[in-house]
Amino acid sequence: MPINFKKVEYGELTSRQQEAYNFQKVSALLADSGYVTIRLSDDWNGADFIAQHLDGTFLRVQLKGRLSFYEKYRDKQIYICFRDNNHWYLYPHDEFLSQVLAEGYLAGTDSWEVHGGYSFPGIPKRLETLLEPYLVPEWH
Repeated sequence: MPINFKKVEYGELTSRQQEAYNFQKVSALLADSGYVTIRLSDDWNGADFIAQHLDGTFLRVQLKGRLSFYEKYRDKQIYICFRDNNHWYLYPHDEFLSQVLAEGYLAGTDSWEVHGGYSFPGIPKRLETLLEPYLVPEWH
């Protein structure tokens, strides 16, 4: 019996299904750059998955729905991965946070200063250039 393939609508997935979907999508892109990924059943030191490069290096990665920063990830060598439209980004949390703070973003917001977290609903134009080095390439 043939398999009945039908494209899923991302917006119709539950949040857990969306996380699994996103993990699979970014894993395919990372594979093209020499990484294998291992999904963790429970956050381990803040990571949703481990990405191991064929050179032996490891990345602990937190998968997010959008550009985000959190105090709880500081000093944990965490990378944040998120999708914006059809582009994926993977950035070292602390390093990129330092750049964003140096540019004056997040200052004065209750989310960051009181609650220790901030996420952007979309990528602000002002941050696009800073994010460019963290764009996950799509090899065709």
